[in-house]
Amino acid sequence: MLISCRVFALPNVVGVIVLLAATRSFATQQASDIPPWLTAHIGEDEGQIAPVVLQRARDLYLQKRSEGAVKNPCYFAMDATRPNDLSDGNAGRRFYVVCEADGFFRSISAGHGGGRDLTGVADFANGRRCAKNFGNAIDSRLTAGGAYVTGETKTSFKGYYRVSAKEDAPLLRSFVQFDGEGETADAREREIGGHAAVLLTGVCLRKDPRSPYADPGGDVPFGKLLDYTGGRSDGCTSWSPAEAKEIVAIVKDDPTTLYIYPDAADIEAVAQAVSAGRSLSRAGMYWNTSCLEEIGSPKFWPKAILDPLIAQYYRDHPAPPPRSIPICRDR
Repeated sequence: MLISCRVFALPNVVGVIVLLAATRSFATQQASDIPPWLTAHIGEDEGQIAPVVLQRARDLYLQKRSEGAVKNPCYFAMDATRPNDLSDGNAGRRFYVVCEADGFFRSISAGHGGGRDLTGVADFANGRRCAKNFGNAIDSRLTAGGAYVTGETKTSFKGYYRVSAKEDAPLLRSFVQFDGEGETADAREREIGGHAAVLLTGVCLRKDPRSPYADPGGDVPFGKLLDYTGGRSDGCTSWSPAEAKEIVAIVKDDPTTLYIYPDAADIEAVAQAVSAGRSLSRAGMYWNTSCLEEIGSPKFWPKAILDPLIAQYYRDHPAPPPRSIPICRDR
């Protein structure tokens, strides 16, 4: 997957403080515009949305609505600072669907970018539960926070899988393209979007010339279905299969906005506050408490730093020649 990202210059300490102060002031001015029913969903408990996440998602949506870029009655938000895997084994709810005209709010699970551990070069891998590393560099497999608008939806055939002793089913997975701006402007080049957290493992080829998905030789891929809801991704947003269908239905032929928190400035500000031993809440900053305790301090990897490191790793570890998909020995 080819990724091309612009260089992102991290703000200095003064710039971060000014930015946060302006954000807090604007949020205070706009807080009264939030419908009363929606305020009940604002907070940091499970299923709630943090104030700064809602405000930024709402501001982005209202801006794009005023510009005529979107007409969808719903908009999305994601809080990538929240845990993805809860202690009870359930997936954390940190992706939000808000439809103000209908008085509708829902929180669902969503995966985060797994990153990579490039042995001997750089380790920017994320754990299953909490994300520490963020970025938008080439092949980083990291989540990049910021503003997006949903694009076209593409549905592709991934292969067949067994659903019963005598029945197989095709895996048709829909992918919602995201188009970003600013530090997320390379989303299309990165093939960043949203899809169901399902894939096929152990794929092999079997003869099935009657299948509408058969290749010119009459073969189709066949594998074992893996549902990785609550797991990590290659930088895309992944939802449970059932919830993915709902999201796709909302945005099909009707784009809307998505704001993913945190962006690079938030990450830098929080990292500086943690390093200085300052209280985030007193400084007007936000990060999920349990995840911050787990990761210690977040890190944003600018393209200018990460691109050369990944390129070096590829030079030191050239990709092996592509392997053909094996023929299935049994069904």
